[in-house]
Amino acid sequence: MSSIADPRLDALRHWLRGLPARLGLQPDALRPASSDASFRRYFRLDAAAGSVVVMDAPPAHEDTGPFLHVAALLRDAGLNVPAILAQDPAQGFLLLSDLGPCTYYQRIQDGLDDATLQTLYRQAIAALVRMQQASVRGLAHYDSSRLMTELELFPAWYVARHHGVTLDTATQEALQGVFSLLSTANGTQPSVLVHRDFHSPNLMACDDDRYGPNPGIIDFQDALAGPITYDLASLVTDARTTWEEAQQLDWAIRYWEMARAAGLPVRPDFAEFHRAYEWMGLQRNLRILGVFARLHHRDGKPGYLAHIPRVNTYVRQVAARYGAFAPLLRLLDTLDDRQPTVGYTF
Repeated sequence: MSSIADPRLDALRHWLRGLPARLGLQPDALRPASSDASFRRYFRLDAAAGSVVVMDAPPAHEDTGPFLHVAALLRDAGLNVPAILAQDPAQGFLLLSDLGPCTYYQRIQDGLDDATLQTLYRQAIAALVRMQQASVRGLAHYDSSRLMTELELFPAWYVARHHGVTLDTATQEALQGVFSLLSTANGTQPSVLVHRDFHSPNLMACDDDRYGPNPGIIDFQDALAGPITYDLASLVTDARTTWEEAQQLDWAIRYWEMARAAGLPVRPDFAEFHRAYEWMGLQRNLRILGVFARLHHRDGKPGYLAHIPRVNTYVRQVAARYGAFAPLLRLLDTLDDRQPTVGYTF
C-alpha cells in the first residue's frame, strides 16, 4: 500500500479491526482490488473463510444505500451478488463476500478459447433474463425525460470540449431531433430492472464453486426501472471489448429466445426487437462518448480515451443503418474528418 497519507484508509483499517473476531480479518493484508469512475474504491483482504472485499464509498460523494437496496433485489431474484458481511453506512464502509479475482474483461484480455467465451456469455445472458424478472421496488424510472437529459453529455463534452466544435443552429436542431426520436422510442419500451453497466468489467468469472454461480454481478448501485433492451445493448456493444456485429447478433438472438421463453415483454418479431436494442445501444453509446470525454477533461482520467474509438464505431454501426440518423452521421464525419460514403439504410 502507498505510504502517502490516506485518512480514509486509516479509518477503514480501524473499522475492520473492530469487527467480530469470528470473521478472522487481517486488516494489515489490505490491498487494492479495483476502483471505478466514481469516488468508490475497493480493497481485498484475507479472512478466516478466504478473501473478502471492502468497499470505501466516501459519504460526501457516495451513498451506500442504493448498493444495499439493489443487492437485496438481485439476491431475491436468485442472482450471484456480493453478500453483505458487515456495514457502516455512516462512514461509507461495506464488507462484502468475494466473487473471485477475475472479471469477464480480465479473462478476455488474458486470452480464452471461443468455447469458453461462449459459455461465459450464455451464462451472462441467462443471468440477464433472470435479472429482468426481479422486483423494481424503490427504483427510480429511467424514462424518456431522463434519457433525453443524459444525451446532452454528447454535445457538451464530446463535441464541444473534446473536439472543440461549435455547432451551428441547423445542426443543433437536427441533433435535438435525433435525440428526441431516440429518447421517445427508448423511454416507452417495457420497463424492467436495468443494471445500466451490464458488461464485461462488471461480470465476475466465478470459476470456483466458493464464489457462487457464474457470473457474479457487481457495480449495480445505479440500477433503475427502465427499457428492457438497455442491458442487452450494454453487453453486446461493450465499451471496453470490441464485438463484431455477427457476434452481437448471435448473442442478441439467444437473449431474445430466452426472454420470450421466460415471458418477458420483448417484441415478438425479431426484426423489430433488433431495431429496438440497436436504437437503445445508439443512445447509450452517445452518452458514453460524452461521459468518457468528461472523465478525461474534467476528472483527469485519460485512460478512458482509449475506449472512445470503439464506442464511436458502435455509434456509427447503427447511425449508418437508419436514414433517421443521417444528421448524426454527418456530424460524426465532420468530427472524424471523414468523407461520407454511400451505404444502405432502412
